[in-house]
This record gives sequence, C-alpha cells and structure tokens, in this order.
Amino acid sequence: MVRQRPEVASLPDWLRRPIGKAGDISTVQRIIRQRQIHTICEEGRCPNRGECYAQKTATFLLMGPTCTRACAFCQVDKGHAPIPLDPQEPRKVAESVQLLGLRYVVLTSVARDDLPDKGANGFVKTISAIRALQPDTQIEVLTPDFWGGENAAENQRRRVAAVVQAKPACYNHNLETVRRLQGPVRRGAKYDRSLNVLRYVKALDPSIPTKSGLMVGLGETEAEIVETLEDLRTVGCDRLTIGQYMRPSLAHLPVARYWPPEAFDRLDQIAREIGFSHVRSGPLVRSSYHAGEAVR
Repeated sequence: MVRQRPEVASLPDWLRRPIGKAGDISTVQRIIRQRQIHTICEEGRCPNRGECYAQKTATFLLMGPTCTRACAFCQVDKGHAPIPLDPQEPRKVAESVQLLGLRYVVLTSVARDDLPDKGANGFVKTISAIRALQPDTQIEVLTPDFWGGENAAENQRRRVAAVVQAKPACYNHNLETVRRLQGPVRRGAKYDRSLNVLRYVKALDPSIPTKSGLMVGLGETEAEIVETLEDLRTVGCDRLTIGQYMRPSLAHLPVARYWPPEAFDRLDQIAREIGFSHVRSGPLVRSSYHAGEAVR
C-alpha cells in the first residue's frame, strides 16, 4: 500500500499537480540508482521533479541520504548513523550530469556533523568533477551551515570559503523559516548562524549571487516574513524562493495554514520591492525550482 501524506485528502486544489512524464522521471531514476547516488528530488519526493527533469535540471544530494540533524519539517532520512563517504561519488555525479545532458545542476547535501570539515570538501570535489566532464554546465550549491567543532565560527567561515573558491554559479543556504520558529522547525540550526553563511559568501566574493529559501504554513505571520526578507537583504542575499510547507508524515510538524496563491503573489511583490533580484514565490516552489532561470 502506498503511504500518502496525512493531509493529502484535505489539500487545497492549488497544491495538487500531475507528477510529470514517467519517461523523464524513470530515466533519471535509472541513472542515479545504477551509480548508487542520490537526488533530493527523490529523497524529498519533490512535487516538481518531473518538470525539472524535463527541463534538464536536477538537484543531487551529496554524502549519502542520512542527515545528522533532525529538522522537524524534512523528509530526508535521519535518526541513525550516516553511511561512510563514497570516494567515487564526485565522479558518479559528474557522469550522471553528462549522461543526462544537464544544463544546470544544484548540489546539496545532508548535514554531516560527523565529518571534520562538515562536508565542505564534498562540494568542492563534486564541482571539480562536473567541470572536468561537463564544463558548460552551471552549478549552484545549496549547503548546510558547516557549523561545529572547536573554533566553530572561524571554521564555519573557512569551510564556506572553500566552497566559494570553487566558484559556483550561485550559493544558496536556506533560512527555512522566521526567527521565532527556528527552534521547533530547524533543530540544530540557528537563524544568525545561517545569515552568517550568506554574509561570508558576499564578503569573500561579491560576484557570486546568493540565495535563500523560506517555507510558509508553520505559524509565521506576514510581518515576520517581511522582517526575515529584510534580514536577508541586509547580508546581501540576491535571490529568494518561498513555498508552502507540506507535512511529509504524522511524525513531522503539522501544517498551521495553507497560504493561497494570491498571498504568494503579494510576498513576491514585497520581496522585489525590498530588493531581491530574482524571486520565485508560489505554493509548490522549492529551493531549486527553476533555479537556472536566473542565469539565462
């Protein structure tokens, strides 16, 4: 029996959409399964994966499918020890990018607080491997906060710097929610710590666009969202995604509210007035949705 989201029967019409062409999905699934690598599109059951695959974009999940944190909104596997790193993963991802003919790739990862570098080197190696095989492919990164260990703040900056030096087309780090809700939603993460990731990128290389994403529907107010957008612009964040939180299972946080499409249109307008250069705001928007549009 197929398990569905607990609120699926009560989903408003604007959150229902076809999954996409089976051929586009099965081709990507076959290639990533043959290489024993992962995409967040599959691990997170993204509602847009068929559309993105058809447009030759995909988001690869680096360093295994198991996260060392336990965020209350996320469907990614957690709660047990992550798998050892696969030293061939950068090559496997690069080969997949080449076989699929991807024009724009997003690299993300689970949090790997168990690793000395918190996973930063995995991004660097994979960027290098993709460019060796597919030099014209644009590469965006969506990183964790790289926090932890002794001298955590200093080392966070150093880890971010390593990824910045690899020259991604865009550096994304998600705040996910407003300051007041960080504790219950993002266990193990901190609002200001995440703002600092984006601040460091701009200080290290102002030419790299920065990006962040928010979910709505967790109990935030519009005023809190506006405050968050202003905080993001204060650290130079250029691009923004806003989407509806959808509860993956009964073990995750319940949905407090389904924001209607017109509310997302209003947030889009507000974000542009505040100064974001590229905004995607809609019920089914996710972090990597139409990510390549901003560079075309």
